[in-house]
Amino acid sequence: MAKHSARFALGVTASVMLAAGMAQTSFAADIVHTQSDASPIAKMVTVPSGATTYYLSGMVAPVSNPNAPKDSIEAYGDTKTQTIGALTEIQTALAEQKLTMADVVAMHVFLAGDPAKGGKMDFAGMMEGYKQFFGTKEQPNKPARSTVQVAALVGPAYLVEIEVIVARK
Repeated sequence: MAKHSARFALGVTASVMLAAGMAQTSFAADIVHTQSDASPIAKMVTVPSGATTYYLSGMVAPVSNPNAPKDSIEAYGDTKTQTIGALTEIQTALAEQKLTMADVVAMHVFLAGDPAKGGKMDFAGMMEGYKQFFGTKEQPNKPARSTVQVAALVGPAYLVEIEVIVARK
């Protein structure tokens, strides 16, 4: 009976090792950004099983002009300035976890209407800031992304809030 038990134990150990090897194979699969050069966003991002996923809360820009009136758009800047500020905040938060903007797989951008644009969102201004972080020669990855205009953000001077989903193999 001991001989039979030993064979069973070896079989179980081999099965566990095989399963672990299979898990490593799927874990080793790359995160794939399905994108074209013409579009500033990915059509789709595929994250393999075994990747670690991070969900970053929405980030807003810090004050860019401390001499401007408190809680004014002048204090935080226009949509482009706020986009760069929010993405810089995200970049800093990612760096604390040893992640980069190349690890961003999805992004949700919330734009408030800009009073200087008649209450319409400044999509072009957001894109000017966004393109400094994604689809560049230094960082070619582009996330899947949605951009929406909202009635308002948490602070009266905020025009931009961005949240991201990040994945690492």
